Amino acid sequence: MTAVATGARTAGPRITLQDRERRRGVWLSALAWIIGLIFVGPVLWMLLTSLHSETDAATNPPSLFAPLTLQSYASFFGAAGGANPWPALINSALISVVSTAFVLGFAIPAAYALSIRPVKKWSDTLFFFLTTKMLPMVAGLLPVYLIAKTLHLLDTPILMIIIYTSMNLPIAAWMMRSFLAELPLEVLEAAEMDGAGMLTLFRQIIMPMASPGIVATGLICFIFSWNEMLFASVLTGTTSITAPVFLTSFVTSEGLFLSKVCAASIAVSLPVLVAGFAAQDKLVQGLSLGAIK
Repeated sequence: MTAVATGARTAGPRITLQDRERRRGVWLSALAWIIGLIFVGPVLWMLLTSLHSETDAATNPPSLFAPLTLQSYASFFGAAGGANPWPALINSALISVVSTAFVLGFAIPAAYALSIRPVKKWSDTLFFFLTTKMLPMVAGLLPVYLIAKTLHLLDTPILMIIIYTSMNLPIAAWMMRSFLAELPLEVLEAAEMDGAGMLTLFRQIIMPMASPGIVATGLICFIFSWNEMLFASVLTGTTSITAPVFLTSFVTSEGLFLSKVCAASIAVSLPVLVAGFAAQDKLVQGLSLGAIK
């Protein structure tokens, strides 16, 4: 009887290492979905609120199955007698794109001089870049305002391009240095032995190999420029107002505005979401390229 009982105990199913890894993968996938829904949930709620009327959006508790309407979007884009948002959107797009182009134009050569062909005391240079981000932005607001007023640059896109370029250049140089440091030096040395000049080296070797890092850096700088509001709210007025500053005009102390604010937020965030979705493969490759040594 003892032998039979022992055989019954040993005849049960055995959990192999492959089964454990499969179960672990299922639990990690479920955890990733939960975390993703936590982050995406507020955005989906904002989208749903923007598709409701102001009366339905202001109900407590919220009315999930209220009739859907595009009235708030029509109001945002001026079809319902609201303010015209296109100048602010065009200003934000122009300032963000041009400043990002300048940042990449300066950051890539700087990263080359700090990684592939390091200059003397390159670590001190990187530390100087880092110290520029330690000063609170509001601390430099008054000096920048006085200088811009003296140079007659207030409420101009040129001023915002200069500010956003200087703000994003340190982090872009740091990111691009980590990306270029991953490039194999043997390929660059072989190209130099074949007679490739500096421009050829950049155009045909460095730029294609570092393209994921360049896209990741450019997208992050574009997002920072598009979302910046502190300097834009003080240094712009009516001519070069940006989208985040225009968005604040929908918050009023009178009347219902929740649906309009949600619609305006979705419309202002849409360019960044589209850019991130279009470059998501390059963004993942670029971030992983700079993170793995």
